[in-house]
Formats: sequence, C-alpha cells, structure tokens
Amino acid sequence: MGQAVVSTANLQCSFGMAPAALSSASNVPTVQIEGKPAANISCMAPAMNIPPFGMCNSLSNPTVAAATSAALGVLTPMPCVPVTAAPWTPMSPTVTIAGQPALVSGTICNCAWGGVIQVAFAGSTKTTIG
Repeated sequence: MGQAVVSTANLQCSFGMAPAALSSASNVPTVQIEGKPAANISCMAPAMNIPPFGMCNSLSNPTVAAATSAALGVLTPMPCVPVTAAPWTPMSPTVTIAGQPALVSGTICNCAWGGVIQVAFAGSTKTTIG
C-alpha cells in the first residue's frame, strides 16, 4: 500500500540536478484523486508526463559524455532529456485507473541514461491505495 500518485507529484532522478512535477492530465483526464488527475503506469512519456530534471550528470547520456570529453575528462553536466521505455514499477496490484494499474508512492521508472526516477512526494495526502 502507498499514497496515490497524482499530477503534480514530485519526481527526482538519481542523475538529475532538480526535482520535476509529474503530469498525468493528458493520459488520464477523467479520474481525479483529491482534486488532481490520477496517475497510472502509462504516465511515463518523456516531456509529456516526465519533464526534465534540470541538468544530467550521467556519462551514459551522449551529450554529457561528449561535453565531458571536450572538457578533458571533467564531468560536464548537460540539460536533462529523460528517455523512458518501460512503465513504472511496482504499481498497485489491486487498483486500476483508466484500465491500467495505479501509481503509488515508492514506484520507480528507469531512464535509458541509467537514472532511476522515483516519486519523492505522491501529491496526495489522504488517499492510500493498495
């Protein structure tokens, strides 16, 4: 069980330098929890659902690797552009939102550049789902 994740939930990437707010409105427009659009595992699209996290520190990111190489090996962060290919895990085993498992606090989504994106604050304070 965990807190229900809604639009405006606070996200953090392990290689990002700033938090970002989840946007689920475009994926799940009709389901609301505590007055905010609810999120499900399909809310994983870069830019549409998961915005950039400021600057990226991952050497797996080609722009960071190129900038670091140009700086003679000094780690040079570059603007974050999340690349997510798989849904959030783990999700709610019992609650679905718009036909997909609901997101709960503690879920993670992996970025292709090696970052782990996690829900730092679910955005809901009263709604716990299983």
